[in-house]
Amino acid sequence: MATQMYDMIVIGAGPGGYVAAIRGAQLGLKVAVVEREHMGGICLNWGCIPTKAMLRSAEVFHLMHRAKEFGLSASGIGFDLDAVVKRSRAVSKQLNSGVGHLLKKNKVTAIMGEAVITGKGKVSVTTDKGKEELSGKNIILATGARARELPGLEADGDLVWTYKHALMPPRMPKKLLVIGSGAIGIEFASFYNTLGADTTVVEVMDRILPVEDVEISGFAKKSFVKQGMKIMEKSMVKQLDRGKGTVTAHIETGGKVEKHEFDTVISAVGITGNVENLGLDALGVKVDRGHVVTDTHCRTGVDGIYAIGDIAGAPWLAHKASHEGVMVAELINGGDPHPVRPESIAGCTYCHPQVASVGLTEAKAKEQGIDVKIGRFPFIGNGKAIALGEAEGMIKTIFDAKTGELLGAHMVGAEVTELIQGYVVGQKLETTEQDLMETVFPHPTLSEMMHESVLDAYDQVIHM
Repeated sequence: MATQMYDMIVIGAGPGGYVAAIRGAQLGLKVAVVEREHMGGICLNWGCIPTKAMLRSAEVFHLMHRAKEFGLSASGIGFDLDAVVKRSRAVSKQLNSGVGHLLKKNKVTAIMGEAVITGKGKVSVTTDKGKEELSGKNIILATGARARELPGLEADGDLVWTYKHALMPPRMPKKLLVIGSGAIGIEFASFYNTLGADTTVVEVMDRILPVEDVEISGFAKKSFVKQGMKIMEKSMVKQLDRGKGTVTAHIETGGKVEKHEFDTVISAVGITGNVENLGLDALGVKVDRGHVVTDTHCRTGVDGIYAIGDIAGAPWLAHKASHEGVMVAELINGGDPHPVRPESIAGCTYCHPQVASVGLTEAKAKEQGIDVKIGRFPFIGNGKAIALGEAEGMIKTIFDAKTGELLGAHMVGAEVTELIQGYVVGQKLETTEQDLMETVFPHPTLSEMMHESVLDAYDQVIHM
């Protein structure tokens, strides 16, 4: 079979790969994208999107139980887990076909199959019809990552689940153990807890949501405990004894091991990059702890090979991957794009209450020796939050005391995942405290709290 020639070959069609392919095609490059499993990748099919659909079902269910607070009545409240899952899968399916349409529209050659780089600029793809040979001057690795499994805690799909099993559960857990309290662990804990599972979260670090600002973590923890979750920090699951319909977890806290029984365990202990079977070793592409080593422009150090998204390391976020995809496509086309700065990328966790942040935490800023000014504003001081019945939450902003630069913003509460973009835009535009103070926020909105938090940092807060 004749080798197909391309300007750019993308391996992986997740939020990094398919965006890189589309941007490359827009710039006039001849582009092929190879995908092993699902157009749209994990995010769209098994991650960000279907979890949001399920969490929305849980949120509506939670509100139904609160009907009386709003002067409403609702009786016979229940849920059909299969129907919740069905809706979630339908949302993913719609978006999956949308990605295929976008690739077609932009004249990107999409190939379903498994790719191996066989030499400089050469990619061999195994499809269900046999082998396809591709040749391209530039290759972008966008193969993403998968759930990390710890020895003894491996998933079996029955008693012990990964995120994939949790998205298509064989049953509703009654007594659930979630190992790991990052975004994935907490979102599933929040979902199943809201639907009535007796939920325990075990976190090896000294607090849940360990990448967040310590105050936000603490606030979220109080909220989760109030909702009936059990939180075990500085704890480690040493062993799982699997029986018939039950799992006994050996949980170590402060050197003491206790046994706890569960019917379901979700393991969410991090991710590792899909770096295997791509031919990277032979090419000399450097891999460190399951991730490809790159520079600020996603170059691997091997001429013509780039790596973007989860395979290229933290932060493991779809929006980071997409932006890197655009940057690399423009770089390949001879442009001079700005690198994607990790500190400018917001993180969002869609538990109840939501958590969102961008930039430096208070601890990180102080570690760097920066003299800071910090503002806080509680949801209870905001008219819209009270009217929504969502008066629990806070917004925290961190400024450089000398320059007025916005260093970080951290939020917990209703709809904060939608609010955070205001601070992201502010950071990008190099906004100072003065600019934010002079901005007129509309009333009544949750966004007014963003203004008040800034005012508080400079002792000018009005409604507190």
